Amino acid sequence: MIGHLVVLGATGDLSGRFLMPALAALHAAGHLGEGFRLTGASREELTTEGFREWITDWLDRQGGDLPAEARRAVVASAHYQRADVTDQEDVRALIDGDEPVALYLALPPSLFPRVVSALRSAGLPAGSRIVLEKPFGEDLDSARELNARLAELVPEQAVFRVDHFLAMTTVQNVLGSRLANRVLEPLWNSTHIAEVEIVWDESLALEGRAGYYDRVGALKDMVQNHLLQVLCLVAMEPPVTLGERDLRDRKVDVLRSVRLLTEYDVVHRTRRARYAAGRIEDRDVPSYTDEEGVDPGRGTETFAEVELELDNWRWAGTTFRLRSGKGLRADRKEVAVRFRPVPHLPFGHTGEVEPNVLRFGLEPEGLTLDLMGTGARAGHLTELELTAELEPAELPAYGRLLLDVLRGDPALSIRGDEAEEAWRVLTPVLTAWERDLVPLEEYPAGSAGPAPRHAYGPGPVTREALLHEETVLGTTADDGRS
Repeated sequence: MIGHLVVLGATGDLSGRFLMPALAALHAAGHLGEGFRLTGASREELTTEGFREWITDWLDRQGGDLPAEARRAVVASAHYQRADVTDQEDVRALIDGDEPVALYLALPPSLFPRVVSALRSAGLPAGSRIVLEKPFGEDLDSARELNARLAELVPEQAVFRVDHFLAMTTVQNVLGSRLANRVLEPLWNSTHIAEVEIVWDESLALEGRAGYYDRVGALKDMVQNHLLQVLCLVAMEPPVTLGERDLRDRKVDVLRSVRLLTEYDVVHRTRRARYAAGRIEDRDVPSYTDEEGVDPGRGTETFAEVELELDNWRWAGTTFRLRSGKGLRADRKEVAVRFRPVPHLPFGHTGEVEPNVLRFGLEPEGLTLDLMGTGARAGHLTELELTAELEPAELPAYGRLLLDVLRGDPALSIRGDEAEEAWRVLTPVLTAWERDLVPLEEYPAGSAGPAPRHAYGPGPVTREALLHEETVLGTTADDGRS
């Protein structure tokens, strides 16, 4: 187990909000020995004492529920060096001796290629590992180039392309519930399941993240990585083991089976929008384009929705809808598995019959099954809800990820070919959106999002949408589609 963690970009929001509390949680659980060392590096003019005060402040805000002894242990283990992390000499000075280190790139993804090149020139001790945050690259070509550079630095087994969603207990419960229950797995296919919704809707707006978010948008920030990873766990074939080879092979199989969207598909099966001024609970929210640091000319979306289909035996005919939005009326973070309706009801009844839905609550944690049954009156059908209470996770998601890095278990990290396949899936969408084939809609902050074109199944298409299609695809607004 590696005992030296070097965080590049150590004074950023990611480090303070997630990595420092994760380290304190690992200390509290007894996973880090007394000899553990933390080295922080960034361009800021800080002393080690100043860095320790910075950590203390973040732990007071984000880790106040953790034992004081564990928080003190993280602070005591920390040292700071000012460094240009793209300079090989500065990077070499961070790596102390011949012992292997775990290097965490808590940096903007645009810096990854230059930092990896600097690390290669500086040289890493044998057995070292490197950790990269999402998004991995900015498109398919940049992901391939970054993979090539990493391959010159360390073996693939030592590359941890982390996605904290995979370490969330509730996300892992999607796979656990499927494979540990005979009642579910025989029904886990297109014969019984009509649609799967993977949703991460937030009432939070930009919250000061313009520097990162306005260059990325909802599609790259959430759908391309987090939600596609959840899709893999929902749709994958049962692996032989949950080891890194078997698990990641089955995830790649899912991504390879995704049917690529044509331009027509992108117009009809994707949506993009951004929030306008509105009110969320008791606070006024400005329009996204009026947020500090936003360039309106970029046309960045805060809402993205994509419908995908898989070309394989298990899932032919099932729709997978991936959706994420900011500045919405309420949080909705779940996987909703919608079963097909029963083919026949053999008795007279009153009341509306709804298809069964199995919901995996991602945040907060939960598991709910919506059923139909007979109510208090004979012949009257009513909705039944079965709910499970889940115990809190032993470790926070970033705690689990850091433990895997230090132990050298890459099962929950993203393999190089998997990262490239994820970009392949969404490249047609990115290309079409860049060409404005899909209009950028608006929705008031605090609303449910853009007005739905469909709820469950296809709905009416407005004449405005058909006219837009005529413009971008060369069709006519009166070609018979409705």
